[in-house]
Amino acid sequence: MATVDSSSFLHLARPLAPSSFNFHNNHAPLSVNIQPQAILSILDHAVRRDTPATPTTSSRVIGALIGTRSEDGSEVSVVSSFAIPHTENEDQVEVDVEYQKNMLSLHLKANPRETLLGWYTTSPELNSFSALIQNFFASPETGTFPHPAVHLTVSTEPGTDVQLRAYISSPVAVSPERAAESCLFIQVPHKLAYNDAERSALDLISSAKDDETRTVPVSSDVESLARSIENTIGLLDRVSEFVSAIIDEEQEPNNALGQYLMGALALAPKVDPVQIEADFNNHIQDVLMVSYLANSIRTQIDLSQRLATAVLSNDDGGAKDGEKGERGERGERGERGRRGGGRGGRGGGRGGGQQREPREPREPREPAE
Repeated sequence: MATVDSSSFLHLARPLAPSSFNFHNNHAPLSVNIQPQAILSILDHAVRRDTPATPTTSSRVIGALIGTRSEDGSEVSVVSSFAIPHTENEDQVEVDVEYQKNMLSLHLKANPRETLLGWYTTSPELNSFSALIQNFFASPETGTFPHPAVHLTVSTEPGTDVQLRAYISSPVAVSPERAAESCLFIQVPHKLAYNDAERSALDLISSAKDDETRTVPVSSDVESLARSIENTIGLLDRVSEFVSAIIDEEQEPNNALGQYLMGALALAPKVDPVQIEADFNNHIQDVLMVSYLANSIRTQIDLSQRLATAVLSNDDGGAKDGEKGERGERGERGERGRRGGGRGGRGGGRGGGQQREPREPREPREPAE
């Protein structure tokens, strides 16, 4: 689940500083847990840096570490990080304090349970400028006071493995004026903590280094399952060879490792292989049934959408035909009215232009007998 740096460490008690330094010696962390997303953010910052290295300027980048701290302060977990603009040359170093305050305020509003833990840099070198920045992040106004600031160095040299180191510090000086420019860095143990899902993502990213294009397709669930089974079989073979070598007295036994293996095997349930095969087949049938139902529902929804679209299209066509028929009937009636008006006009014209002769009255007819 997690990899731990196996280097040995010498834990020193921090010296008791004067009260004017605003430091205490009872909140030193003993372990630093680092999440993968924080390392990826730091590497992305290092790749996107603007200023290349010159003989008089440094190419390292710095940023703030955000995460959680245990109640007693003995363990911290670095969850994320953000970059901080700074300029550094042979004579001085400048950090954008306002940018750091604004970014920290926005981050804490979005994640109120997290807090400022310290800072990172992409150079393993520790110098007087590192002491200045360390004291800035440990100060009461802008830092992690009363807890010590964690300093994380990340190596970003191309073609080499990423090396991590974690430090805390204590001011070492004979006067308060010199305390701001110097400090004692003490290395503390750290580990890269990740869960199963993050482990799969990291394995996928690391597999891209063997490809010339530095790209790798995302594997399907079945391929991931097959790869996990292959890894499990490989680990079992490795353990079996180790145990066989100890039984054959070809390798020195390890009591701690033997107890760990015994504990891991004791947690495994003892079941019949036939029962395991039956449960696996039932699980496969359940998965196929769920897949079939999901496809049926998807097809039904698609068919309903197409039928609704067809009905709407037919309604629009009938409405357009009705409008055309109504417009045609109105046009025909108007044409007839125009024709009647024209005839009446012609009749009126003839009556006004010629005078009719009076006719003689007709004699009444006699009724028939």
